[in-house]
Amino acid sequence: MAQNTLPSISGGSNGLSRYMEEIRRFPMLQPDEEYMLAKRYQEHGDTEAAHRLVTSHLRLVAKIAMGYRGYGLPMGEVVSEGNVGLMQAVKKFDPERGFRLATYAMWWIKASIQEYVLRSWSLVKMGTTANQKRLFFNLRKAKSRIQALGDADLNEEQVKKIATDLQVSEEEVLSMNQRLGGDASLNAPIRAAEGESGQWQDWLVDETESQEDMLIAEDELDHRRAMLREAMDVLNDREKRIFEARRLAESPLTLEELSGEFDISRERVRQIEVRAFEKVQKAMIAAAAKLNAGQPQLEHAG
Repeated sequence: MAQNTLPSISGGSNGLSRYMEEIRRFPMLQPDEEYMLAKRYQEHGDTEAAHRLVTSHLRLVAKIAMGYRGYGLPMGEVVSEGNVGLMQAVKKFDPERGFRLATYAMWWIKASIQEYVLRSWSLVKMGTTANQKRLFFNLRKAKSRIQALGDADLNEEQVKKIATDLQVSEEEVLSMNQRLGGDASLNAPIRAAEGESGQWQDWLVDETESQEDMLIAEDELDHRRAMLREAMDVLNDREKRIFEARRLAESPLTLEELSGEFDISRERVRQIEVRAFEKVQKAMIAAAAKLNAGQPQLEHAG
């Protein structure tokens, strides 16, 4: 699974186009095929299986990497760092956990790219706390949401809004905005590495959901449903019936209907519902904590 066995980017924008064409030739895997390949690598160290897992997810890396174009770094390097994260994810992926590799790998890919971006930007000890990293990667997005992208200086209200949304101090928002040099007009020219050039608007990320994004969302939903089903095992039959009827049904039953079904008071039904919800919530939190223990700690990219 050596990195030099993977396609590489060279030659500026033309090289990027060639790379995208090349990685599209690798087929995406069906769930059962992905599972068997992951088991082969996990149990037998089958490097060919690992290579197929990696190459089938190179498009996911490229999609995530495009979200970091605005930092003016060589796209070949950004993609390469993302591929390193993908390979780490494949090494640690456990197919028995019930979710797809893409759902797990995206966090490793983002972590690897973000570390590269942080290493590459010379912002003179920009800050390495979790909040400062989150601010660094989300400031542009936060400014865009409040239509402040074209303003080099933020007004007091905008600073307060961003500080609240990103859970940082107003001083940190002002400092980071100044260090990033403010954001120019969307039509202002920009020249990045590898001879790439254009306008700021050309570097904005396409928010349209890709096939990979939709796959990730679907896998995540399936995983959450599976976690919920497992968490509900902590309930007895009556608690499960009331919880499902009140919280999960498309047309929830009333307290009156359930009180008649179980021959208990409406208040008693409400108490059982609340207790069941608390028990399921506790079981879900415990399951999520167990899952996160096997994943890297990282911040969400903007």
